[in-house]
Amino acid sequence: MKSEKEHSEKEFQKSVRKKSRRKIEVRSEDRKGLLYGLGMFGLVGWSVAIPTILLLGLGIWIDSAYDSPYSWTLMMLVLGIMIGCWNAWYWVQHESQSQKKHNH
Repeated sequence: MKSEKEHSEKEFQKSVRKKSRRKIEVRSEDRKGLLYGLGMFGLVGWSVAIPTILLLGLGIWIDSAYDSPYSWTLMMLVLGIMIGCWNAWYWVQHESQSQKKHNH
């Protein structure tokens, strides 16, 4: 009976040590704040919005300047969204890589 009690006490101590270490590690990490998150959110949004708006404007101008059977506005809109999404993906990957380097 005594060995069972000792065993449970050792397990309890091990659990407390593990949780304490984890808590200390989390507190020592350089966590980003709310403003950082909003900044990243804005960066991703603008990285999609700017190419989309620029290419949409170009498509509208081409459609008004030249008579074409194709809708340049629609094609440029899709191209702008694709470029913007690639751009946002790039920035998110870049930030993710810098976070990994910083944490290790």
